[in-house]
Amino acid sequence: MKDRVSITMLDDGIADVRFIRTDKMNALDPAMFDGINEAIAQLKETKGLRAVVVSGEGRAFCAGLDLSSLGSDSGSDGSKSVTGSKSTLSDRTHGIANRAQYVAWGWREIPAPVIAAAHGVAFGGGFQILSGADIRFVHPDTRCAIMELKWGLVPDMAGFPLWRGNVRDDVLRELTYTNRIFNGTEAQEMGFATHVSDNPLDDAMALAKQIALKNPDAIKASKRIFNSMQDATDAELLMAESVEQDKIIRTPNQMEAVFAEMQKRKPAFTD
Repeated sequence: MKDRVSITMLDDGIADVRFIRTDKMNALDPAMFDGINEAIAQLKETKGLRAVVVSGEGRAFCAGLDLSSLGSDSGSDGSKSVTGSKSTLSDRTHGIANRAQYVAWGWREIPAPVIAAAHGVAFGGGFQILSGADIRFVHPDTRCAIMELKWGLVPDMAGFPLWRGNVRDDVLRELTYTNRIFNGTEAQEMGFATHVSDNPLDDAMALAKQIALKNPDAIKASKRIFNSMQDATDAELLMAESVEQDKIIRTPNQMEAVFAEMQKRKPAFTD
């Protein structure tokens, strides 16, 4: 992981996660897939985690799949089975996802909010990784694309469930069928990005610091509800609100949020 992804824990439980394969614009080779999935697994177990900021060092967020790194006997994510033969992408190796899908989907399984900061390029798999974040800051000149049809492939790194609800169906179909490149401003207008920013990393960090001062129990509960919104019925969502609130109300962290707000001081939450 160390030569592909770095994790630096900052004050207030904020994780600064960076893709560091700068010589290849953070393109996805087998080691990059493994590095990102290892980082996600580590963050899921990190005590005191309050927010995650994901960015790419160098010229790009992530340029997508590194085709030059893939052999003819590898899957689309460069994977092989333990016997050395080609594995199938239908193998569920990471919960409901496969290894390739999890580099994008896995951010949704981290209990704390994940904020992405993109610049330069976010193509193909890189764009799907960006889409896995809860909140996305994108530089206006970032070049984005659902690139897979350029290579005769289907987007298969969790893009479809992640894009559902973010962008109009007909717009998504056009961008998928044509692999048209669009910029960060267009991404925000279409619903792929939350904010357009001239300094996406700085703005992502500022938001992470704000989130880190909220009751972590309520933040985690809210993310659980958000993650279920696409598939749950109205009745199930109404019940989820009540169940989560019952777990939180009058607990030490909830009371600390009240007292800190009334006393106009920084809260001191516990895990």
